[in-house]
Amino acid sequence: MPDQHVRLAGSERPHPAKSVSIAEPVDPNEEIAVTVSLRDAGKNDDPEQRRADAEKVKESLGRYGLRVTDERLEVGSIEMTGKAKDLNRAFRTELKLYHGERQGVFRGREGEIEIPADLDGIVAGVFGLDKRRVARRRVFPGHGDHGSLTPQDLEEQYQFPEGTGRHQKVIILEFNGCYFDADTELFCRNHGLTPPTVNIVPVGYTPPRTLDELRQLPRQEREMAFEVAGEVMMDVQIVVGLAPEADISVLFADWDQKGWIDLLDQVILANPDAVSISYGLAEDDPDWSLLGIHEINKRLAAAAHKGITICVSSGDDGSGDQVGDDQCHVDFPASSPYVLGVGGTKIVRGDVEQSWWVSPGDRNGGGGATGGGVSVVWDRPDWQTVRVDSLNPDAIDGRVVPDVAALAGPPFYDLVFVGHPAPNGGTSASAPLWAALIARVYELLPPAKQHRFLTPLLYGTGTNGKPLGVHACRDIDKGHDNASFPFPGRGYKVRPGYDADTGFGVPVGNELLKALKTV
Repeated sequence: MPDQHVRLAGSERPHPAKSVSIAEPVDPNEEIAVTVSLRDAGKNDDPEQRRADAEKVKESLGRYGLRVTDERLEVGSIEMTGKAKDLNRAFRTELKLYHGERQGVFRGREGEIEIPADLDGIVAGVFGLDKRRVARRRVFPGHGDHGSLTPQDLEEQYQFPEGTGRHQKVIILEFNGCYFDADTELFCRNHGLTPPTVNIVPVGYTPPRTLDELRQLPRQEREMAFEVAGEVMMDVQIVVGLAPEADISVLFADWDQKGWIDLLDQVILANPDAVSISYGLAEDDPDWSLLGIHEINKRLAAAAHKGITICVSSGDDGSGDQVGDDQCHVDFPASSPYVLGVGGTKIVRGDVEQSWWVSPGDRNGGGGATGGGVSVVWDRPDWQTVRVDSLNPDAIDGRVVPDVAALAGPPFYDLVFVGHPAPNGGTSASAPLWAALIARVYELLPPAKQHRFLTPLLYGTGTNGKPLGVHACRDIDKGHDNASFPFPGRGYKVRPGYDADTGFGVPVGNELLKALKTV
């Protein structure tokens, strides 16, 4: 009698965008790791039931030759490894190879996953069969003649409180890339800082640590790693420069949905004070599976419940977010109700800070703009006491993003890459700045006021009956809207007070510290 399987609702994947199937099959004996997400992932209300579920999963999938390589039962994840042919049998898939214009050759699948019938209601998701890329960022290089800002300049611009982030834990999440110790050391020497210990933590991906190690990789892997290496170094140098005595860890994973799940599992287990994420993809991009985006969001919720503030860049492609249709879009996970969404600004002549927009408002056209708008996936949470009407017809009253902002455009950040000056920016830089600021602020707060999910606090009532974010941020009321061209050709207006370009505005660190002492 054939094995009984049931559909795993929400697991459907379409043909990968901008990719073609290739004739070469997946090696049936290739060893593949998958992360199995259990029901109620992110919660641990019933440890006994969780252990029983885990045993059932191991027994059932073990019949297909899968073996356990990691258990994260506090979060609700089990990593299992098996041969491609066995995974195809276990999950009724047909794994294929594809070639994408940016990703090169990768493994993928189409259609739904099926799971053994005895796991129905126990298994909520299976991730790692499909390696399509669902984490995007791109270098937005500055130019040496702009007078890029040093850590000291940034501290002055945003009135950071005294301190170094000592005893605070900051985690930076990266997908692919490299980490060059020599660049961090040179950056610190340039700015009179003692190089800290930066903990590099592979989570399914081990980054090259030198150019020689990078050169040893196969060409496709080498090019993909180097493509974002400058961005990795930017994230680290911004945090190191602004919170040099924080406990800094950089976690590396692959670009796929499994990478997101595995990284966030580690965040929950590590329980840091702040996290920086400078990656994302339009929340309604078809390369996300419905299950994937919701299982990721469960883990973001679990982190927020523990008091972890995850700072996420809102994207660098304005209102279109590189989707290319007539609708406005926002980036996920910045659009999640369980993170701090961070938009971008630029500083123009006369030291005027305004919303970041460079024609045509999209990196594919050589420009860029702060991401922001109204979610079509996540409802506006009760604590978000502001409202911005969506520019999409008949849209839901969705979560508005970003919550706050910081420098993304000119004059950019003073950074080092492969031993040379490399000014850089984008909202990819705004997120680690906020993570470093949180570490600096928490250092000076009494213990009972530390380690709290910041975002709802910003919308809560501060002094004079106004949201705390009004007191803790400087309003950005000038600049272009965040329209990207040619699509959708419209964007969210910059206006006095809260808006969907820069949220409450840019930080005033000393005022944020003062405000958090009162709530």
